[in-house]
Amino acid sequence: MAKIGLPHHSRGKVRDLYQVDDDRMLMVASDRVSVFDVVLPDLIPDKGRALTALSDHWFENTASVWPNHLISSDPTDFPPTVGSQATGRAMLVRTAEPIRLECIARGYLFGSAFSEYQATGTAAGQKLPAGLEQAEKLPAPIFTATTKAETGHDETVTEAEAVALVGADIYDQVRHATLALYGAIANAAKACGLILADTKFEFGLIDGEVVVIDEMATSDSSRYWPGDSYAVGGSPPSFDKQFVRDFYLTTDWDQTPPAPPLPESVIGGTRSRYIEAYEMLTSRSFDEWYENED
Repeated sequence: MAKIGLPHHSRGKVRDLYQVDDDRMLMVASDRVSVFDVVLPDLIPDKGRALTALSDHWFENTASVWPNHLISSDPTDFPPTVGSQATGRAMLVRTAEPIRLECIARGYLFGSAFSEYQATGTAAGQKLPAGLEQAEKLPAPIFTATTKAETGHDETVTEAEAVALVGADIYDQVRHATLALYGAIANAAKACGLILADTKFEFGLIDGEVVVIDEMATSDSSRYWPGDSYAVGGSPPSFDKQFVRDFYLTTDWDQTPPAPPLPESVIGGTRSRYIEAYEMLTSRSFDEWYENED
């Protein structure tokens, strides 16, 4: 990507932040992909555009559930120095002070939560009913949290540990927001033929108000399963990074950098899954999303 004509603020695993002014940032989603908290050496073409398109959709459609930081994804609203190189993969957002928790809503027992459950019967220390299988729907969605690590692995924390990190008031707000947003998005996804198994939110403070920041229910931050082929007891087909994770789980990689290269079949398959998720969830063609004019 060509250079963005704004001061570079910071780089995450997937996104770059640029300073517009004291109150606004330009958030640009790259085609980088991260699994097991490791940024991979290969890019997934159009991934940044797909993430931005789906975040834009959910930010717009959940603003009545909980406020967020989005100002605009329309490139005509960006500073003129940005040019067209960020078209389709950038959002103009309000500057926020990040809350150092990643907030997860789980409606189904899968991933790290299932691994913990197998060992202890709990998820993030929360006792769950006995006899649950992998990918089984939980009696009610649960909230879990991890630390927001600058580098390396995020660590699951208990409720008491999370409260100690951010305070009881902030914890209560992000827990309520996470479960409310999960419920709204899961219901909308179900109407589109998809199951939202779990999703991760990040929050920040703007003038003391807790708002959603970063991304919203994308294929990077969520597990979407096709409703018509969902079954309990295994790893359902998905429209997210699980396709990449499953490939690496067949290798002897120890999940520390650097990661081995991805085969072209996994790169292409991942791209198609991200685009299909966007089109199913929005009923729009991905080709109609903002194109880079260069």
